[in-house]
Amino acid sequence: VMAEFPAVTHVAVTVTDLDRSRPWYQRLFGADPVLDEDTGPFHHVVWLLGGTLFGIHQHATPSSEEPSDELRPGLDHVAFGCADRAELEQWETRLNSLGIAHGGVIDAHYGSGLSFRDPDNIALEFFAPPG
Repeated sequence: VMAEFPAVTHVAVTVTDLDRSRPWYQRLFGADPVLDEDTGPFHHVVWLLGGTLFGIHQHATPSSEEPSDELRPGLDHVAFGCADRAELEQWETRLNSLGIAHGGVIDAHYGSGLSFRDPDNIALEFFAPPG
């Protein structure tokens, strides 16, 4: 009998400039990273968010410097869970205070989202279930 499918333990996204992205994510998360390590082939900076690790990687030999684009195969977006729409509104206020552009809270039958992008154009979102 196969065990239940495991939860996501970590997410890592590739960035072009750690010196730009590290402080951006640090301000967004409101926390210091739990790991900041240069392995040689890549340098990664990692935060613990709830029970999930979120990392940013900068590779020594990147294949491209193009901004992220969810229309290309690969990552579409990363969503951070919120309890309800009221919590989304709090994050909207926080993004405003950090000067991070966003699309405002959008409601749909499947839930509500607040979309924004990191310095490499990686699509991020706060998401709350309907209700």
